[in-house]
Amino acid sequence: MSGYSLFRVVALTKYISTNATTALCRTNMLNRVQTCGYAKKVAAKGKGKGMAKEELKGPEVCKDAVRLTTHAVGVNIFKQGEDPKLKPPEEYPEWLFQLQLGAPKKLHELESDTWEYWKRLRKENIWRHNRLYKGKKF
Repeated sequence: MSGYSLFRVVALTKYISTNATTALCRTNMLNRVQTCGYAKKVAAKGKGKGMAKEELKGPEVCKDAVRLTTHAVGVNIFKQGEDPKLKPPEEYPEWLFQLQLGAPKKLHELESDTWEYWKRLRKENIWRHNRLYKGKKF
């Protein structure tokens, strides 16, 4: 490439004395050829150059059995302070112990005249529609 550019410079010096407009066009082409190169390297994201990005750490997992049975671990939202202590079961409302914590019931397991049935039916129809139209452009 540099040999070709050198040849172009020599050729341009011959034409400078003959025609000024062609000389300007050719020098413009020469400058364009010399400045073309590879794309710039993408800088690493961070606060400074060459800085290593800090890894985010999750919360510490409590493995103490006594603490897990006497305190509501992970409920405290403040930076300082402790987790609240658990109360005896008689002080909590009855509906709290009747919550279904397992997998949601299937549609055929629910009664058709309940609010949960129609909510589940709507949700399953939305999932079906999304599966059918996945990847199709609107």
